[in-house]
Amino acid sequence: MITVKDLSFSYGSKGVLKNINMELKGGNIYGLLGENGVGKTTLLTLLCGLKKPQTGSIITDGRAPFDRQPSLLAEQFYLPDEVSPMPCKALDFGKETGVHWPQFDFNKYLTLLQEFEVDATQRMDSMSSGQLKKTWIAFALACNARHYFMDEPTNGLDIPSKSQFRKAIMKYTSDESAIVISTHQVRDLEEIIDPIIILDKKDVLLNASLQTITQKLFFDYGSQLHPEALYLENTPSGAIQVYPNTSGEESKVNLEALFNAVHSHKDVIKALFA
Repeated sequence: MITVKDLSFSYGSKGVLKNINMELKGGNIYGLLGENGVGKTTLLTLLCGLKKPQTGSIITDGRAPFDRQPSLLAEQFYLPDEVSPMPCKALDFGKETGVHWPQFDFNKYLTLLQEFEVDATQRMDSMSSGQLKKTWIAFALACNARHYFMDEPTNGLDIPSKSQFRKAIMKYTSDESAIVISTHQVRDLEEIIDPIIILDKKDVLLNASLQTITQKLFFDYGSQLHPEALYLENTPSGAIQVYPNTSGEESKVNLEALFNAVHSHKDVIKALFA
């Protein structure tokens, strides 16, 4: 488990994260949402130990990530938005780099490359951006890590590749893994991410499972305006509105509508989920 307590971080005089508290448990695929500049990438790099908390702490399975203990590094993988075009074949990259993760499975890597329709004999520095991203995703999943931190993993992927990514995440990660995926492309991932974390400037507006969200909020796809609607949007397929769930009825979460409702009524949402 990853425990974040009173975490704060700033770049010079520009504060990014302030007094962040949360727990990230294994067996979950967390969707990390937020507007540009609220600190999603910063949080991911803090979680994996590339940055040091300025105040507060992060403890992962009893260890501080910034201490860079080999035992913890071997159990986690950080996939940045922009991946490096390594000057070698994908096949050789797996052989040479996979040794740093004790659980790396080379055959799994080759299987993933095949499923992603990537030529293992192609040089990574000659690949398209989409093929390169899929190669790195294949490598990451073949590491069989306990903790994954992925920053916009579907950026640069075409529609079939996004579907391949969703299937791979569900098929090739352990039930004990804690996976945190930062994304703006909520429609790409809304079928697999749960719980949902929504960051605001220096704050966490929401950190809840889909089950809890539907207990607290109702997503109405009808045409009749509800007087307590926190968010209303007319779409080509009909209206969608979000309002407090006072009846206990079940509904299907629309992540875009949820995100907009949260940002439109921050205090209401924080009180509702307190």
